[in-house]
Amino acid sequence: MSGRARLALWAWAATLMASCALIPLVTPAIWIFQAAFLLAVQTGVGAATRRVPLARPLTVAAQALVTLLMLTLVFAREQALAGIVPGPRAFQHFADLLQQGSDDVSRYAIPAPLHDGIRLMIIGGVLVIGLAVDTLAVTFRSAAPAGLPLLALYSVAAGLSDSSADWLWFLLAAAGYLMLLLSEGRDRLAQWGRVFGGAPRTTPGSDSSGPLAPVRTGRRIGAVAMAVALLPLPTISGGLLDAAGTGVGSGTGGGGTISAVNPLVSLRDSLNVDENRQVLSLRTSTNDISDMYLRIVSLDDFDGTTWKPSQRHIEGVPSTFPTPTGLGADIKRSEIRTRISAADWYAQDWLPMPYPPSGVSIDGSWRYEPVGMTVVGDHGQNTRGVSYEVKSLDVQPTADQLATAPEPSSALRNQYTKVPKSLPAVVAETARTVTAGSLNHYEQAVKLQDYFAVTGGFQYDTQVDVGTGRNAIAKFLKEKQGFCVHFSFAMAAMARTLGIPARVAVGFAPGTPEANGTVSVGLKDAHAWPELYFEGIGWTRFEPTPNRGSVPSYTQSTIPGSDIPDPARPSTSTSTAPSVAPSASQSCSAQLRKLDECSSEAPALAAGGDGPTFWRILELAALSLGGLLLLALPFSPMLWRTRMRSVRLGAHGRTEAEAAVHTLAVWEELTDTAWDFGIAPDGSLTPRKASARIVRLGHLDPDAAAAVRRVADAVEQVLYAPRPQLTAGLATDVRRVIAGFQDTADRGARLRALVAPRSTVRVVWALSAWWASVPTRVAALWPTPRKPSGQQG
Repeated sequence: MSGRARLALWAWAATLMASCALIPLVTPAIWIFQAAFLLAVQTGVGAATRRVPLARPLTVAAQALVTLLMLTLVFAREQALAGIVPGPRAFQHFADLLQQGSDDVSRYAIPAPLHDGIRLMIIGGVLVIGLAVDTLAVTFRSAAPAGLPLLALYSVAAGLSDSSADWLWFLLAAAGYLMLLLSEGRDRLAQWGRVFGGAPRTTPGSDSSGPLAPVRTGRRIGAVAMAVALLPLPTISGGLLDAAGTGVGSGTGGGGTISAVNPLVSLRDSLNVDENRQVLSLRTSTNDISDMYLRIVSLDDFDGTTWKPSQRHIEGVPSTFPTPTGLGADIKRSEIRTRISAADWYAQDWLPMPYPPSGVSIDGSWRYEPVGMTVVGDHGQNTRGVSYEVKSLDVQPTADQLATAPEPSSALRNQYTKVPKSLPAVVAETARTVTAGSLNHYEQAVKLQDYFAVTGGFQYDTQVDVGTGRNAIAKFLKEKQGFCVHFSFAMAAMARTLGIPARVAVGFAPGTPEANGTVSVGLKDAHAWPELYFEGIGWTRFEPTPNRGSVPSYTQSTIPGSDIPDPARPSTSTSTAPSVAPSASQSCSAQLRKLDECSSEAPALAAGGDGPTFWRILELAALSLGGLLLLALPFSPMLWRTRMRSVRLGAHGRTEAEAAVHTLAVWEELTDTAWDFGIAPDGSLTPRKASARIVRLGHLDPDAAAAVRRVADAVEQVLYAPRPQLTAGLATDVRRVIAGFQDTADRGARLRALVAPRSTVRVVWALSAWWASVPTRVAALWPTPRKPSGQQG
């Protein structure tokens, strides 16, 4: 097996070994066998195209094309042309499967069922990683950078998995990458011949020609490196989504910690689903559901780019929850009982509850986090199909109580008003401008809410990216388009810059009343809102998002500059209309926009459907591809010429026969270069006379002329000497001649030699010769039968 073939085999094995880290994510794991086969076909195509050989970009293109055809055959056979050629219907089917897979990822706990959408995402991802590894390690002969896509594949799997066998998947991935490096190193050493360092130790019947000592040393170093890398693995638990998998906590369940988990990963996806699937069904004792927000978790750790929950201590669920932090005895409150049932497919680790809860009755393994007053599943427990009863407080502060609230304790203020230095200054500047003239924190909070919901000209749009980086909030304040994540993040951050303790809550807005007296909460009711702390009242909800949620009654005051009307109205989430409706027209007032009294253009837009948009995009893509091909066509001679020069000058040989082939190829490249610059080849001349002609007509400088003569002398040695003497550095000489032609030629000649080289006529000659030989080759397939000897005509 050749060195490159061995390298391709190890590239396939390394990708497959790293892909094993995905096995715990879905069940059953039969996809790994299908991925292995498709990956082998992809690798085989690469090996075949490199053997032809094709140009490196063409090799990658051929592998990508075959990969697309294989995915079409497996996943979109019924929608494809002839079952394998992808067309518009096939690409639409791919898009549907990917959307289905994305929904399943956010819907199911690990291990997720192996539906077609998830299977396409996993197998397609493995093939893409495999193509990247094969391209880097084999096509471009650089195995070291191939570790990056392998690391990306393993990191995604390890981040989502909480398996006790994480060390095994790491060992497999690392071993595959190590063997890939060793294979490339052995191949490079073999090109130098025998290793200098003494005679290798051999055993009877063994092959002693390979560089055994360096390879053996490399294996030892790799084994030690893997052993060292494995040492910290037993202390690692979970990954990027640590408490979102098989549970949290430690020991018998009486203690432990809950890790920092960001539940905003699928919030926008929930808002953008086509079908508003029911997540929860609840029956409550209150008649007013406008304040029936179901909170999942609070995000109180702000690093300047995003909000996430802090790592907290958890304990057993108490029979009665303590009084919420900061809630004074003089604040009006009433107790509400709510019976909640979760859908069979909804697997959430945190328990959605009204805030503040005063008690919960639920079966299963659950733990209580006292700071955020949340309940979280332990050791794999989640909300899938559970029913539970929550007692909660309906806290009803007045505007005067909030306005006269004293300053919180310094410890609480320091923790919940912390903002990083990387936060753009425009955030604090905007907060001060909006709240100018306020007498207390309450007036500042209401003005911030009004700024986002009514007076600031912001628009609700779930298609806007969440955004990352320290400038995400500043960008939102400038563009004024976003959904609940943007509004809640921005208001909480601005409140902190004003010295108001703030955090972000994630959960569900009030649902839709049903005829049987229950309330249905769907995916589109997923929501995020800010909570601000006021001493004597505690954590208090505000609603800055336009067209979402309900305006808290305690914010409907007579503060100067407040445009919020007095009557509280339920949110649009209590209706069946999609929450992703476009913003209202300019003729609708700000107050009516907040209360959703404006007519929506959603029906008119929905009438158009997604079909024309998709076909339009497909048409534009086809036109763009055709345009690129038309643009590339004039440059095809240049691409062919560049490829031929690379092949001719890149070859080498150790034997006399190989060196002769290389010498003649180098001479052909020299004469073609001269041809490209206007000196047509003359087959009647000897190499020496041809070289003199090239030097004379090309006006080459002395260094380039000497290089031409050295190449001509080497060609004469090959053609005429009884025992040719091999000459080194011929490729370097030809490159020196090329530079000489470029120095002496004018700009027009250089441009023509580059873009429209004359020597590309050889392609036409080759095609003509091939076509002329077709009858002969066809006749050779059916030889004329010979008559038996002695037979008469």
